[in-house]
Amino acid sequence: MTQPITPPARTERASGWRTIRKVAPDLWPQDQPWVKRRVVLAMAALVISKLIAVYTPILYKEAVDALAKEGVPNIALGAVGLTVAYGVARMLNSGLQQLRDAIFAPVAQRALRRLALQTFNHIHRLSMRYHISRKTGGLSRIIERGVKGVEFLLRFLLFSVGPLILELTLVAIILTVLFDAWYLLIVAVTIAIYVWFTFKVTEWRVQLRREMNDQDTDANQKAIDSLLNYETVKYFGAEEREAARYDVAMRGYEQAALKTAYSLSFLNFGQSFLITLGLIGVMVLAAIGVQNGTLTVGDFVMVNAYMIQITIPLNFLGTVYREIRQALVDMGEMFDLLEQPQEVCDKPGAPVLKVTGGRIELDDVHFSYNPDREILKGVSLDVPAGQSVAIVGATGSGKSTIGRLLFRFYDVTGGAIRIDGQDIRDVTQTSLHDAIGVVPQDTVLFNDTIRYNIAYGRDGATEEEIVEAARAAQIHDFIISLPEGYETQVGERGLKLSGGEKQRVGIARTLLKNPPILLLDEATSALDSHTEQEIKGALERAGEGRTVITIAHRLSTIAEADKIVVLNRGEVVEEGTHEALLTQGGRYATLWRRQLSEDHAA
Repeated sequence: MTQPITPPARTERASGWRTIRKVAPDLWPQDQPWVKRRVVLAMAALVISKLIAVYTPILYKEAVDALAKEGVPNIALGAVGLTVAYGVARMLNSGLQQLRDAIFAPVAQRALRRLALQTFNHIHRLSMRYHISRKTGGLSRIIERGVKGVEFLLRFLLFSVGPLILELTLVAIILTVLFDAWYLLIVAVTIAIYVWFTFKVTEWRVQLRREMNDQDTDANQKAIDSLLNYETVKYFGAEEREAARYDVAMRGYEQAALKTAYSLSFLNFGQSFLITLGLIGVMVLAAIGVQNGTLTVGDFVMVNAYMIQITIPLNFLGTVYREIRQALVDMGEMFDLLEQPQEVCDKPGAPVLKVTGGRIELDDVHFSYNPDREILKGVSLDVPAGQSVAIVGATGSGKSTIGRLLFRFYDVTGGAIRIDGQDIRDVTQTSLHDAIGVVPQDTVLFNDTIRYNIAYGRDGATEEEIVEAARAAQIHDFIISLPEGYETQVGERGLKLSGGEKQRVGIARTLLKNPPILLLDEATSALDSHTEQEIKGALERAGEGRTVITIAHRLSTIAEADKIVVLNRGEVVEEGTHEALLTQGGRYATLWRRQLSEDHAA
């Protein structure tokens, strides 16, 4: 059945209310009494400052009347005293506003930190499928803009609407009591038209802002994507092509930003025009009153002061509404990210994986990345505890997919994978990941030191353990030959190291983890023949007493495996020892002969 299309405005309002509902609890968390105390103190400072602000023009009027010798003189203070009182009131108003901000700052920063951490953790919990399709540059921009909107949104919820209504109400009462209803009528009409104009134009500007955000995200994604592929750009001499591609994205951002700037100028002029009309209206009434002798010069000055005073929160309303709509757009994108469902989740109350030997079973496993193309078609495989099993096959046969399913980057679409009889979908992902050490085909390193990258294998590892792992991976001698040794920076994604050096750091990292199950996903494919033999020996020693699954393209690296499984188009077509498979003269034997001839030709 066709789903009804939700109007964009309704969707946007729903998204805005959704964002406010998610952020509002940070103003009154049940388990954080200090936050509640700070919110109450900040609100008290705000209310007192508003009361002082509303009384300040009265002091101004009395000072003017005292100087002009009109009205009822304030004998207690006099003109000089009233002037000093007026100055003190202005300072108190400003000081209380700054005190309010200082009291509230920890509340806003706590919320910002909490939301940033929540987003960071959620992104790491999302599935491999999401991370393969994501755009790093665009994602980082969404998070950056969304987190920045948190503090502003909290200030809006606490310090804008309520205090603004309070101040406008008090000013309206004073104008009505001290003067007459015509003043109130002019002010009320001015405010109503001002608010209507501000909201209407801002709604239009929100659409422009969204367009500008999209262009900004696209430009940033293209820049980061190009920088991450720096070597590829150089290989194909594509610097100018990349610059042109980036410039196209920036041209779109430029055009969207200009529309936003023009619309802001229109909004600001319209607001100023409406406020000025209202100001002229009440000032004309006051001037007539002074001419008629019903009002004093002080009254005329006070009316002007009140109009200017309400102009400030009204301008603030325009700014706040404009910014809050923009913040809601920015944060809406981030909350969309937070609501991105986890494809792979732990079952409620899932126990930890208990590895007693490390036996791995694939029971009629089916899997497809896309529904229209099945990758694994009923694969069954038994890896006895402590044995080494190699999986070989042509590109696209599903070798690496088995490794991803074992680590539970994805869940099988049919059948089951078990470790020591426990379905890996029934245990916690953390315990599953702790039990498996992976050396991938392409090791990616953090932009930090060699020590940090090796020590990443086990939190809290000692220096001796780090060095021992490096020795086992045949990289210790290379590290100490470097000027900075283990403190050498490896660069982004480890680009300062060669492919073989990166791979050996990755192997050392996994050896330091010391897991009961090893998954070697073409772990030696980036190494030369000599280093490969050294690493092969190290991996064989590391595999003693462990269950090892080796996904290999180079058959010479897995000839000594306890069992070799041959995949073809997602199905097991052969399995057995190296000698037995050669004797069969089937697909494995064909692959073996082909690689031997290629090695001889080389």
